[in-house]
Amino acid sequence: MASGDGLGVYVLESKGGAIACITLSLLCLGTWPALLALLERRGRLPQHTYLDYSITNFLAAIFIAFVFGQLGQSTPVAPSFITQLTQIQDNWPSVLFALAGGVGLSIGNLATQYALAFVGLSVTEVTSASITVVIGTSVNYFLDNKLNRADVLFSGVGCFLVAVCLGSAVHSSNSTDVVAKLGNFSGGCKTVNQEESQRLFGVEQEEEMKNVKEGTAAFLIALENKRAIKVLGKSMIIGLSITFFAGLCFSLFSPLFNLATNDQWHTLEPGVPKLIVYTAFFYFSLSCFLIAIALNVTFLYKPILDSPGSSFKEYLNDWNGRGWALVAGLVCGFGNGLQFMGGQAAGYAAADAVQALPLVSTFWGIYLFGEYKRSSPRTYALLVAMLIMFAVAVGLLMASAGQRVTLKI
Repeated sequence: MASGDGLGVYVLESKGGAIACITLSLLCLGTWPALLALLERRGRLPQHTYLDYSITNFLAAIFIAFVFGQLGQSTPVAPSFITQLTQIQDNWPSVLFALAGGVGLSIGNLATQYALAFVGLSVTEVTSASITVVIGTSVNYFLDNKLNRADVLFSGVGCFLVAVCLGSAVHSSNSTDVVAKLGNFSGGCKTVNQEESQRLFGVEQEEEMKNVKEGTAAFLIALENKRAIKVLGKSMIIGLSITFFAGLCFSLFSPLFNLATNDQWHTLEPGVPKLIVYTAFFYFSLSCFLIAIALNVTFLYKPILDSPGSSFKEYLNDWNGRGWALVAGLVCGFGNGLQFMGGQAAGYAAADAVQALPLVSTFWGIYLFGEYKRSSPRTYALLVAMLIMFAVAVGLLMASAGQRVTLKI
């Protein structure tokens, strides 16, 4: 790593430092979806959770910009964060790329919070991340002037593509398992209502859920009545469609951020310094924050996918789980910042290795939520194959890392 010696603001240079940032980012980005899924399963409205998440997510970006973006001496080639904020009349094309990237991430994250309810933590993260890699990594490779090893990189992309297919197969197989469980229990899905749930478990549902085995039909019914978004009996196509849409949105934000910091399309006038990663991240997070606030406030009054309605007053008074939602925003914000710092040093295509975050998310899904408990051998086999393919893919993307040449002054 290097700070300000002839480089101006703090710049991450070494391949080892870049891989360390990417690894930390992987842990962060694999954890925050689990926190959102946990709150939805406890009955907290996704609109409330995402509003809290968005606030601390933006605060993390502000912290990174003002701390790392102000380290070292501001120079004409590498201005400090605050200096670049005053140069928007010159660098506005790059600012627009950063803002557009934030819009893609915000809409993708918004779709993810609903996909988590419909298809589960593991399949949501695997499918959306794989689509992100297949499209976004391929674009980043060419934007970075083929900085990464093509044979290794695209072998990894191929593994991610296989993982998409396996993820869909896992969800389909698990859905079949759920239908079979409910079909053998008290007449099937007709038991999914509040009166039957109280007959089975009593009024204190959360306490009684501890006494039923995870993965059983009784557990699934109790969970359905507790959670904020009702999903039993819904078409598998709904959940997968939301997941694929999220993946398409995610595939845009990294290439747009790459364009914002490296100006491969030469949109800046000669002599205008490129955006440092911290300035680009600030604008990126700003648009992400504004879109998230606008959409989720709208969804308070006009909810989607049969989720309950609410109001801004009810949101302000809802402190149940707010702490975890705020933590999720911080974790995601620092995870995104570390990803971009690593990408600027080693290539954004290699930094897309963080899309192996489902390895972390699946651990949380199985450990916290008992996903796939008492599923069929076929579901287990597909799940293991999906995770192995992901492990191979992330190793290949890490191995493809190059080292960007930094202009010294």
